[in-house]
Amino acid sequence: TPPNAILNFIDEFIAIEEDIEGEVLDPCAGGDDKHPMSYPTALEMCGYNNITTLDIRDDSLAEIKTDYLTWTPNKDYSMIITNPPFNLAEKIIEKALNDVLENGFIIMLLRLNFFGSKKRFDMWNKQLPKYCFVHHQRMSFTDDGKTDSIEYCHMVWQKSYYPEFTKLKVI
Repeated sequence: TPPNAILNFIDEFIAIEEDIEGEVLDPCAGGDDKHPMSYPTALEMCGYNNITTLDIRDDSLAEIKTDYLTWTPNKDYSMIITNPPFNLAEKIIEKALNDVLENGFIIMLLRLNFFGSKKRFDMWNKQLPKYCFVHHQRMSFTDDGKTDSIEYCHMVWQKSYYPEFTKLKVI
């Protein structure tokens, strides 16, 4: 995940939700011998220190190598933030809503078209995101700087906050 896109998002997010403190979890932290873990790196640049990192991949730089979907945390987190595998995003969001503290935030980098699906319609009826920060520039996830034809957004849920609609901001 491009760190500049994360930093841009974090700046916009903390301008709205100023008082975010406590433990942070990145359950799909990634990183390897050629790339840093994007979210922990960006969060540390913004002053967040208490970050737990997980990843299922053995080559990841995460401190805990495990499958988040089967992992039982030993504490609750005030924020869970990650770029989840698209095919597991719904399950990761559902689990994160259980693993985050009351009024805590779940932040996922997702394709904008994640909103459109018959399969996720029930999920949207249970709990819409509080915010959707749409990135106006397409992101590059490769070393060559090329982009795909997908628009991305950071969707933000807040545990026990049930909005009638999601607030949209283009960043």
